[in-house]
Amino acid sequence: MAWGELGLLRWLRESRQSRKLILLIVFIALLLDNMLLTVVVPIIPSYLYSIEHQKNATEIQTAKPNLPSATMDNFQSIFSYYDNSTMLTGNESDKSQPAELPQTQTEPMAVRVTPSPSDCPKDDKELLNENVRVGLLFASKATVQLMTNPFIGPLTNRIGYQIPLFAGFCIMFVSTIMFAFSGSYALLFIARSLQGVGSSCSSVAGMGLLATVYTDDEERGNAMGIALGGLAMGVLVGPPFGSVMYEFVGKSSPFLVLAALALFDGAVQLLVLQPSRTQAESQKGTPLLTLLKDPYIIIAAGT
Repeated sequence: MAWGELGLLRWLRESRQSRKLILLIVFIALLLDNMLLTVVVPIIPSYLYSIEHQKNATEIQTAKPNLPSATMDNFQSIFSYYDNSTMLTGNESDKSQPAELPQTQTEPMAVRVTPSPSDCPKDDKELLNENVRVGLLFASKATVQLMTNPFIGPLTNRIGYQIPLFAGFCIMFVSTIMFAFSGSYALLFIARSLQGVGSSCSSVAGMGLLATVYTDDEERGNAMGIALGGLAMGVLVGPPFGSVMYEFVGKSSPFLVLAALALFDGAVQLLVLQPSRTQAESQKGTPLLTLLKDPYIIIAAGT
């Protein structure tokens, strides 16, 4: 038991000094951010339409008149998608006649019902308003991230990269859970805006952490290329993943998978990263007055 604990502590100490695990953390953070960015693209339009028209569909269904059984037996309705009309076809017979009388020859009857043209502009207006709402929802993440990015950079200079990176994980996890269980446009909008804050923390702190860990220029370039590969993979995988899961499993399923991925990334961060508020003091430049007192600098500046 003691040897197992010592081995675990030794592995944990070596992991905290492993640059590959830090690269894995940043890779997963960028992958999660961009998968959540694109996984909602095939889901949100259909889901918003369904929740907005679910109440109307319920009211129409409850208000539908009950036709007599004889009418339902004699007539059938056929809806034509060519001219948006409904054909009622069947046989017209009089069942109230005495049994001894010969049955009259039935004749086919068709009734054409055409919807009112005034309904079409109303539907077009509803679809147009829905497109505007979808566009605003998609743009909220980028807008919030654009406003948050300038504040995350100076914050990392004060408290380091680990705390903002972990804060980004927490915010992204909350946003993912909200996407999974939100049932209104307002909650979806809040979840999308929170994603912008979490994305800003994860991207700025993650890339800064890689630049700090990989001091060699060549290694830094390779590491950033691998990390940005997570960004590209998230954009590539997100839409088909979201559409397949939404079609065959349900709306919450893709977001729950992303939440599990976020939990894994957060667990690795807790094991590897060492949050600290102390930062190495940056090198101070020489005061201007000292430079002006140096005669060689004055001569060089004069020439």
